[in-house]
Order: sequence, then structure tokens, then C-alpha cells
Amino acid sequence: MSDHFTKPTPNLVVRGVEVFEQLLDDAKQRALLDDLRDVVTAAPLFVPTTSRGKDMSVRMTSAGKFGWVSDRNGYRYDACHPRGMAWPDIPDSVMDIWHALGPSERAPDCCLVNFYDADARMGLHQDRDEADFSWPVISISLGDDALFRIGNETRGGKTESIWLRSGDVLVMGGAARLTYHGVDRIKAGTSLLLPKGGRINLTLRVVT
Repeated sequence: MSDHFTKPTPNLVVRGVEVFEQLLDDAKQRALLDDLRDVVTAAPLFVPTTSRGKDMSVRMTSAGKFGWVSDRNGYRYDACHPRGMAWPDIPDSVMDIWHALGPSERAPDCCLVNFYDADARMGLHQDRDEADFSWPVISISLGDDALFRIGNETRGGKTESIWLRSGDVLVMGGAARLTYHGVDRIKAGTSLLLPKGGRINLTLRVVT
């Protein structure tokens, strides 16, 4: 385990979701971005489609033993990229964050990489394609600000929204593990991390 991070305290807790604001300084963000370029070279970004054949507004790829894919066959984890190659390993710089905030008993099987341009959105959803919901999902924000909506454990009802900025990290665990959540809006031009703008979101998941 790396000693690159020490266990921090969340700055904010919203409906059980722990928010670690600015956990990653500029240098750590740029190191992550460099490693993600290698991931995207090995497993290029692709546009997922829903089971009804509609393109999603995000582009995505993954690292780890499994990647999350979506097409006419539905949502699922797969051992291979849609082009047939195995996913690359999760970079050490990403694993450092899991070691700092996540359980020591298990390592994540998947690091899902979502790229949002200024027009991309993500509707309210639960992360429930994993085998065991007792393990948390850790989410890392890089690039432009995103308006993140947090709902309830069941669909419907009142929600709360917070702005996530580059370097923020969320932990969704315990009772908040199956909370509905989504991204309503990207505020273009709020970060200089990505040369052409946009937001990258990484989510670390224990799949099996």
C-alpha cells in the first residue's frame, strides 16, 4: 500500500455520500491525467449505447479486470473492451486513492473512466451491476465543474445537488451505496486541466 495519502476526513456529507473537496492538488491531478492518457491509448474511449440503441452523451473506457459496457445487450461488466482487447491495469496513482479512502480487504476490479464534454449528462441511476454492495464506490473528478445530483435509495422524491470540482473525491458506501445519483450539467471553462476542456470522472468499483 502506498503512503502517498493519509486517511482524511470528509469536508461534507450529503445523504451519506462523503465528499473530500480538493483531495488532489494540481500535481496529483496532472499525474492522474498522464496515467489516464496511457489507459485511453490501450483502451480507446467509445460511445456506449442503451439497450434501445440510443447513444449516451458520455464517452467511456475502463481499466482493471473488468470494464463497464452498454449496448443493445444491456448494461454489464465485461473482461474485454468492445474492440476485443483486454482492459489495461488500473494505474498506481488511481489505486493510491482507493488505499487512502477504501477498504483494505479488497482492491477494485474496475476503474470506469467517463469523459463529459460541455453537453454531456448522466441521468439519475444506481450503481447496482456489482455482486456485493457492501463495498463502496469511489468517484474522482478531474477537469470542469459538474453539477452532481444526489437522490434517494428509491427512485423519485426530493434531491440535493452540489458542484464537484477538479480534485474532489466522493465515497458512496454503507447506506449511501445504492443512492440514486447523476450529473445534470458541466460548467465549461472552469478548469484548465484538460487542454480542450471537459470533465473526466473515474469510479472505482469492486465487481465480483
